[in-house]
Amino acid sequence: MTINIKDIAEKDRNSVLHPFTQLQDFASGKLGEPTIVETGKGIHIQDAYGNQLIDGFAGLYCVNVGYGRTEVAEAISRQAYRLAYYHSYAAHTTDELAILSDRLVKMAPGKMSKVFYGMSGSDANETQAKLVWYYNNLRGKPTKKKIISRERGYHGCSVVSGSMTGMSFYHDHMDLPLPQITHTGVPHHYWGAHPRETEREFSARRAVELDQLIEQLGPDNVGGFIAEPVLGTGGITPPPEGYWEAIQPVLKKHDVLLIADEVITGFGRTGSVFGSQHYGIEPDLITVAKGLTSAYFPLSAAIVGEKVYQVLEDGADRVGAFSHGYTYSGHPIGAAAANAVLDIVEKEDLPGNARDVGAYFQAQLKEKFAQLPIVGEVRGVGLMGAIEFVGDRESKTRFDPSLKVGARVSKTARDGGLIARAMPHGDILGFAPPLVTTKEEIDEIVLIAEKAVRSVMDDLVRDGQKL
Repeated sequence: MTINIKDIAEKDRNSVLHPFTQLQDFASGKLGEPTIVETGKGIHIQDAYGNQLIDGFAGLYCVNVGYGRTEVAEAISRQAYRLAYYHSYAAHTTDELAILSDRLVKMAPGKMSKVFYGMSGSDANETQAKLVWYYNNLRGKPTKKKIISRERGYHGCSVVSGSMTGMSFYHDHMDLPLPQITHTGVPHHYWGAHPRETEREFSARRAVELDQLIEQLGPDNVGGFIAEPVLGTGGITPPPEGYWEAIQPVLKKHDVLLIADEVITGFGRTGSVFGSQHYGIEPDLITVAKGLTSAYFPLSAAIVGEKVYQVLEDGADRVGAFSHGYTYSGHPIGAAAANAVLDIVEKEDLPGNARDVGAYFQAQLKEKFAQLPIVGEVRGVGLMGAIEFVGDRESKTRFDPSLKVGARVSKTARDGGLIARAMPHGDILGFAPPLVTTKEEIDEIVLIAEKAVRSVMDDLVRDGQKL
């Protein structure tokens, strides 16, 4: 289809409220024209001007099977022709939904029982919060409602999930966080460790801090703890050694439900099917979205463990129906898309590809970037990684924020044909390419990123910055 690029750009500027966009700069044209994305294939997207870009971030960590998978499009089409919609209220279902739910319960880590569906990771985490509250009401613990998240954790940007998110810019001017949500320390050894403190010692300290926080709030007031197996938007930060080993006994000691937010790590990104399996996490509740359909259709799920579900079922005679649901819960097209995507994940062993190609990716990042004078840390796991830039490696001194080093590297990489994300909370370049990425494509990603970093280093020197 031929489009009028100028007309589309004008319509967009005049009518779309874009997320995470400086509204005045966009409205005035200071940000330039919107990027009109027209098509995609494999790990590449193409804009309306014919420019092809490597999508080194899989959209927003989500297009795991890559772009242009006709088998997913065909599954969506078949379901739409057969039955485009029916609700799942009052025990209604479809074959695709029942098959998907059985599949998720069996493949998920821990002892899972049921699956509740939404449309985004944000609404799935809203559901998780309500489940924590409902569960504790039904078992006669009406004060056990506070949910602890972590600084720099990301769990969405709706009211409750945005409160769980531990980043101030999600809260500022939005009347968040809610008082039911509180935060504990970020598990990032590089920035958070005391001098000469090992990763295990740091992890033990974080566990002690969590224990003290629960005691301070009152164990009878704390119902849940939500965490990503690997911090995503908070900097693509894998947990330090011993972290989950130290954290989980604290939660069990205080009878606190563990919600594993697997929106990013679910379905293979770490090299294991779930991040929880990768790190030995035994969750009570699991949140999934993004990779569930590879973003070919909006779908999320709250996977409910047996321990929680049994309390819900046992209380039904007293409280009646489970009074929670969305119009599109269990959408048949979403379920069909998810089944087609999971077929690809299993048939092509995408977790295995993320493990093997991911190991190569991590080695290449360390080889090309770890010794550069502006690089403080190279980190990652599987097919997710980050480079953190600092003004002084020895003292771990950050660059002046006005230099916008991370954003400059990201823009330079994009000019070179690679989408890599400037992450918040520092000067960080993040990567999360599709799980179908090959070693040859990794070489191309790393080469463009290296050229971008070295170009910005040259610019900093020309501007008088001492490196």
